[in-house]
Amino acid sequence: MVMFFAFENVTRQMSVEYAERYAASSAEALSAHIAKEIGIISVAAHSNDVLNWLNDEFNDDKKERAFNVFSSVVSQLYSYNLYIGVASSLNEYRAEIGEASRIIFPVAVLHEDEPMDAWFFDTVKSEQNYIIKVDIDHILQRKRVWLDYKILHNGEVLGVICTGLEFSHIAGELFSQYEQNNMRGIVIDNTGTIYMDSYLMDSNQFLHNEYTTALSDEFSNAVLVDAVKDHLETAEGYWREIGHPSVTRLTQGQYKYMTIAPVRHTNWSLIILSDTTTLFDATYSVPIIIIVLLLLIAFAVSSSIASYRILFKPLRLLDDSLAQLNEHTAEELFGAERNDELGHLSNTIQDLFDKANIDPLTGLFNRRYMDSTIERVMGLLSRSGGLLSVLMLDIDFFKRYNDTYGHDAGDKCLQSVAHALAESVSRVDDIIVRYGGEEFAVILPNTDAEGARFFADKLLTNVKELNIPHEKNEAAPCVTVSIGVTTGKTEYKQTLEMYLKRADEALYTSKESGRNKFTYLDFIGKGDTE
Repeated sequence: MVMFFAFENVTRQMSVEYAERYAASSAEALSAHIAKEIGIISVAAHSNDVLNWLNDEFNDDKKERAFNVFSSVVSQLYSYNLYIGVASSLNEYRAEIGEASRIIFPVAVLHEDEPMDAWFFDTVKSEQNYIIKVDIDHILQRKRVWLDYKILHNGEVLGVICTGLEFSHIAGELFSQYEQNNMRGIVIDNTGTIYMDSYLMDSNQFLHNEYTTALSDEFSNAVLVDAVKDHLETAEGYWREIGHPSVTRLTQGQYKYMTIAPVRHTNWSLIILSDTTTLFDATYSVPIIIIVLLLLIAFAVSSSIASYRILFKPLRLLDDSLAQLNEHTAEELFGAERNDELGHLSNTIQDLFDKANIDPLTGLFNRRYMDSTIERVMGLLSRSGGLLSVLMLDIDFFKRYNDTYGHDAGDKCLQSVAHALAESVSRVDDIIVRYGGEEFAVILPNTDAEGARFFADKLLTNVKELNIPHEKNEAAPCVTVSIGVTTGKTEYKQTLEMYLKRADEALYTSKESGRNKFTYLDFIGKGDTE
């Protein structure tokens, strides 16, 4: 009985820890997606050409230069147009930049008492630099995630930029891994209104209509509703830090666990409802394993030598293998090839590790693995004063590739590029990660700037040699990548985020200067383009 409760406690604790990691990773992936779009829009909002146009609205030359900025920004967005509201005249403009048209033109005059113009006036009055919300696109009759961003100069609001991010793309990317039967993902705002729900992703009503419902109306479980209410009481404006996800054990209903994680850069929170099998498949095997172990222990009483060989030695070897797995150095857990209860347990643990750390589409490591590994790596490097090189890669014009060839072809393209990246790595300590969408990160410990440049050039060649046709790629007739590279001497106070940010700056330079190339920037200093 004592063993039963011990096993139950272990599996329950594993379920809670897995739920926390799963929610934190999903929330961070969503916030990273939104942060990327915010960063792109902020480039236009801080452009001198845009500021000059808003200060001299009817100057055609300045308008043309502003349009060029908007054109560059739109090419990186999941949208082909922007709306710009001018504070001085209250004129509303549309920058339409697609295959058929490239123009910026006035569409209306903004009125404060007009509900459809609330996006402009609410943003001007907001204490935030931007507002994120989900609403219907009345022209396309399709739900969008709207991003409204202030254009400021010396503290004065000159205008507001508005773009509609594709709702189905964001929600689909977030919830594509959820199985309807045993997991449900929900995004709510700080009022408890449901924005996204994995159960409704195939519903035209949810995707195309103004669907709104309160979480308290959707669920009758008092424990669930009260836990969400307590979470929302701490919400003040937009979340700036992820914090630690909260896990609530549900005693009634289909789901056994609810995890809540805030989504940075928004006032949203991600709720994941999971049953036990989702979090730890071995839970249902615990009674069988206990019975078998009890029989083995009983047998061990009569034969200490046999008990050591049959029970304690395999368990010790499994424990050693688990320690290596925790350090991410084990190729395979001990006992995985066995066809008994120990083999079942080893394979279950291995499967959980893979689900938590491997991107299912590309087979590369995911951001959760990178985050859990890099602290140890940077700790070792900082003690020896070692070098760290980081690369950020982005498939050029991947949205156009998806639009032209379809999402199935897009998935195959991602898999081919991921395989080419993985084949380029020869050292066991190098890490290639699917960072999100069509973006990848490469971590190269103990690699100097020359080695990082050589590796970046190798990646460019290997991807281009895949010769995947891409007729909408302005950089080449086939699929290519742009790369940002940085190298620095590792110190204990540094974080991976610092290196990723610097590499991302270099990546942005590569895109701005024509794509299908790499740009190197010292971790602190200036750079060059290849």
